[in-house]
Amino acid sequence: MEMFKINVSRTGELFNFQVVNNGANKCEYEVFAGNQLVAVFEPDENEYIHICRNPGGLDEEVIVQIADRIGAHYL
Repeated sequence: MEMFKINVSRTGELFNFQVVNNGANKCEYEVFAGNQLVAVFEPDENEYIHICRNPGGLDEEVIVQIADRIGAHYL
């Protein structure tokens, strides 16, 4: 299992997330805020990270920043 923390900001707010790749599906990155799953990302065939689930209802600006940081870390 791989884990790392990221911080993103939106209009003066700072959000802290933990990204987990549990190894079961190496192409899926689960994003948690505390103990709550807020988003799941995966790379496409061109290795561009995109969201596949958004149970936390994150806004687009935050989603894009998370995807950028996952891509920078893993790809």
